[in-house]
Amino acid sequence: MEKFTLELLFQIVGIGSASGLIQKDDSMFIISDNSSFLYEYNIKERELHKIKLFENSQENIPKKDKFDFESITQKGTKLYIFGSGSTPNRNKRISYDLTSKAIVEKDLSAMYEKLKQTAAVSDDDLNLEGALFHNENWYLFQRGNGAQSKNGIFTIDKQENNIHFFSITLPKIKNIEATFTDAILVEDKIYFLAAAEDTASTYYDGEVLGSFIGALSIDTFELTFTQQISETHKFEGLTLHTNSKQIIEFLLCEDKDTEVLETDIYKLTLEKNFKN
Repeated sequence: MEKFTLELLFQIVGIGSASGLIQKDDSMFIISDNSSFLYEYNIKERELHKIKLFENSQENIPKKDKFDFESITQKGTKLYIFGSGSTPNRNKRISYDLTSKAIVEKDLSAMYEKLKQTAAVSDDDLNLEGALFHNENWYLFQRGNGAQSKNGIFTIDKQENNIHFFSITLPKIKNIEATFTDAILVEDKIYFLAAAEDTASTYYDGEVLGSFIGALSIDTFELTFTQQISETHKFEGLTLHTNSKQIIEFLLCEDKDTEVLETDIYKLTLEKNFKN
């Protein structure tokens, strides 16, 4: 086996601009950064269901109006979906209870202001693209693709009183530094995706130069490995598929930055014992 293998697993018609996903049993829950639906895809039956997050949920919302849902994670029986914070209307968090199907909306504007103050990030440069919960703390992953180039991790306690920011430097492609696009926790490691995109804006897209998979220690945020997995794709969603002693498999989704309602799901297989 090579250090990694990347293969197209299947294509889902009906979802565009996929930005995050979670596999749970035979279902995948997928979000899109230009939609206000949560999508549930049954892997065995190959059926797609749309869950309204708002009474007037829409697809292909104009860029200036969209909620820009970029992060999805599970805590207990609930899925939590976060807006990126890159404009004032992108400050929402939605929870979806997998058991009761209850949907709760929360405005995170005040907390996002605290994040900007903590990291000295401007209004235009906050861009949250990954989230996870561990040991009673939220971890939010700041994509440093704005003018200030502040890539890193926010840690936030349950009361939102203790907020810290840790800068993380990632490899470059053609002199453009890769920046976080998603992250998950597996055992004691944070596995993350990062993309290099030729832009200095959190709002406007640029030329995609490639994507990385990597890992950090959950305790120290020490970077333990990175591996470039594509020269052309901007992968924005990461979920665990299988985990054994020898290999770990992830499912990935790609944001093609188009209005076409099709989403490609890839399987990434990594050897656990390789060093790059």
